[in-house]
Amino acid sequence: MTHASGYRLVLASASPARLGLLRAAGFDPSVQVSGVDESVVVTSDPAELSLSLGRLKAEAVAATLPAEAGVLVLGCDSVLAFDGEILGKPRDADEATRRWRAMRGRSGVLHTGHHLIELSSDGGAARAVGESAGTVVHFANVSDSEIAAYVASGEPLHVAGSFTIDGLGGAFVERIEGDHGNVVGLSLPLLRRLLRTFGVSVAQLWKQ
Repeated sequence: MTHASGYRLVLASASPARLGLLRAAGFDPSVQVSGVDESVVVTSDPAELSLSLGRLKAEAVAATLPAEAGVLVLGCDSVLAFDGEILGKPRDADEATRRWRAMRGRSGVLHTGHHLIELSSDGGAARAVGESAGTVVHFANVSDSEIAAYVASGEPLHVAGSFTIDGLGGAFVERIEGDHGNVVGLSLPLLRRLLRTFGVSVAQLWKQ
């Protein structure tokens, strides 16, 4: 949807949580999944990894779109840094269970990379800006039976770090230090700052 302001936001992510967060904040983005191979990025820096993956998603989707002024493509990706490891989505239920047994009563840092591309209508180079945000997550000291029930629900199998804060897993997060939305998968204050680098206000993207 192109707004009266002439801007249109395209979310390069399949995450329903990110889409829901944007809609709740007044945006009306279209969604186009990138389908990028996330295994191509190899780095031991979680912030760099999340930002690189977000950039790959945004670039892959932007490359499929016709040159059109006012089109903004946002790619995001999240990873959890815990105990010296970078945790994306777990391979299976056993891995999710092992992670939770290690994480309970402890904390990690959830990094979400944001990459924003503004397309050009005249064939010129698109403008791009990106940044990663980190939020400290303190996990509850959950029991084995709680972990088993949570893993059996299937929720932790589909998300970075094997947990959510906006779903069933919210009961297992004692507190956070930083932006709540960033843990959901997208930092709205960071998105605002990225938009401003292009001279765009969030209000120009609010659904009318």
